[in-house]
Amino acid sequence: MAPTLADPFSDSSALLEFVINQGNGVKGLSELGLKALPKQYIQPSEERTCMSNVVPQESIPIIDMSNWEDPKVAKSICDAASKWGFFQIVNHDVPIHVLDTVKDATYRFFRLPAEVKNKYSKDHSSSNNVRFGTSFTPQAEKALEWKDYLSLFYVSEEEASALWPSACREQVLDYMKKSEVVIKQLLQVLMKDLNINEIDETRESLLMGSMRTNLNYYPKCPNPELTVGVGRHSDVSTLTILLQDEIGGLFVRENERDNWVHVPPIKGSLVINVGDALQIISNGRYRSVEHRVVANRSNNRISVPIFVNPRPAI
Repeated sequence: MAPTLADPFSDSSALLEFVINQGNGVKGLSELGLKALPKQYIQPSEERTCMSNVVPQESIPIIDMSNWEDPKVAKSICDAASKWGFFQIVNHDVPIHVLDTVKDATYRFFRLPAEVKNKYSKDHSSSNNVRFGTSFTPQAEKALEWKDYLSLFYVSEEEASALWPSACREQVLDYMKKSEVVIKQLLQVLMKDLNINEIDETRESLLMGSMRTNLNYYPKCPNPELTVGVGRHSDVSTLTILLQDEIGGLFVRENERDNWVHVPPIKGSLVINVGDALQIISNGRYRSVEHRVVANRSNNRISVPIFVNPRPAI
């Protein structure tokens, strides 16, 4: 049951009950038509994105992958991974219709009733590999993030068929499968510049032994300047492959200064970023860089990242 609108969430237990226990997430909060951000989502000033720290004249590289084996293209990829840790790719091997269908599937999942989505929450999911949630660790965070997500860790098609939500299962599997071609191309280029000319089975397991896909939902926010969609962080992955929608909101930290560069949405593109694992494997040659997502007053936003990770230790 939705709370009344007269200061509905002054009590944190009421907020957690509505957002987490009932499975409404921040999408449910947004749809209540709140005029002010609940205090639990107000971030410290140092965690908010200050527009005076945004560098509009800078942009991360955009790389055409249609001839990815060309030495000039390979150099562009390695240079971008070294300088920025981020770049966008266009004319890659993931068909546009696959990107569009996984975006549609993301909206379809988040349009499900709260009680259906809640079946995949931490307290109700039949597997740790399938998790619907909100923020990051809401029971422990001092300030919450304005984001809901569905996290899908890939083990096998059999497990996915049995456990993943039918609203998005086939589309996510297709997106992952088609993206794997591009992931291998990128890793081949990046490893070759480290004098590793062949990615054998052992190295492939080290670089891309596991994959997790998140469906992220950032609903409209009454006071976006006071909160974050995702706070500043780097990814622990080898690589992250991110599909954005047309709204935008991803910012990348520029070198060691506290300046931030917006990553504009480009139709059909994928955003690639180096994760902590690849920075370690490359001995610091490739950089894992902080990034963040801002909240938005006017539009709901989605994104679909694939986190490519080393195989977990057994």
